[in-house]
Amino acid sequence: MPAAPAAANSSAAVPSEPPSSLRLDLAQACRRLETASPPEIIAWAVERFGSRLTMATAFGPEGCLILHWLAAIAPQTYVFNLETGYQFPETLILRDRIAARYGLQVALERPDTSVAEYEHQHGGPLFRTAPDRCCGDRKLAVIRRVLARFGAWMSGIRRDQSPDRAAAPIVGWDAKFGVVKISPLANWTKARVWETIIREDVPYNPLHDQGYVSIGCAPCTRPVNVGEDERAGRWSGTAKTECGLHSRG
Repeated sequence: MPAAPAAANSSAAVPSEPPSSLRLDLAQACRRLETASPPEIIAWAVERFGSRLTMATAFGPEGCLILHWLAAIAPQTYVFNLETGYQFPETLILRDRIAARYGLQVALERPDTSVAEYEHQHGGPLFRTAPDRCCGDRKLAVIRRVLARFGAWMSGIRRDQSPDRAAAPIVGWDAKFGVVKISPLANWTKARVWETIIREDVPYNPLHDQGYVSIGCAPCTRPVNVGEDERAGRWSGTAKTECGLHSRG
């Protein structure tokens, strides 16, 4: 497994804006890469950021497709999964399948407390009573810790997934975490992603064949019914639609 760069001070203030020279570089790259293929975008990111580039994946179809390309372009890239302790067994098994197929060892980045410790501290599972706090503690706090060691990260988000993601650039400044964010599939559609997965025989989560469209933590994910939005199965019955990793603000 590729080693992550040495940890920086994760408690330091996160810069809301990039340096002026980087801002111009990102704007130019974003315009140029809007018509580039995802492998070309990945190759640009690897050349531009080198060992300062990382990727976060929850092993969704988009993430698996990016890993398919990354294995050929830069298999040394540090890739991690936010292991909250609540993921589906099928998701963690898929991690092993990815390793067997591509030789990519995706690191499991965990919170400071186990699920048992966390639920004991709060008198039960917070995903039922305070899901935003649960995501904040078991996802956002962890990714902040990880990204403090890097200068850029890749994600598998698409613009057509949700209103929060509709304006996602191919390359831009992630003010929430103070790093550059690259989304190679931002302008792809769900149909195009799946066409490529099937054509290239990319491993994917078998839960997708059981009606699960967007897969997160098991207690907060259900299959999607016909006609529902693809993220309707996340935090069903609440107004929550994002864990906070990709939401604006």
